[in-house]
Amino acid sequence: MDACDSRTRAYKNGKTFDQCRVIAKSISSQLEKKIEQAGVVTWKEILEVVDHDELVYKLTLKYLREDGYNIGDWKTPQVVKSTA
Repeated sequence: MDACDSRTRAYKNGKTFDQCRVIAKSISSQLEKKIEQAGVVTWKEILEVVDHDELVYKLTLKYLREDGYNIGDWKTPQVVKSTA
């Protein structure tokens, strides 16, 4: 997977911010299916799926939160389906 670097204006491997958003949106839809099956996805698993790409990782968590998932915090680093 190509990586995007959020620290510079020119992203790694020529990816634009919009391309990183598209990648994150597709990964979040894959993870939603996994959450429905397993009930939980850890932050570590998400990092591995996004190939340790910080920008795509943060965008993926953002999209999961927007879709109604509880993305946890530093005490519970996992994503679960919200009960509310």
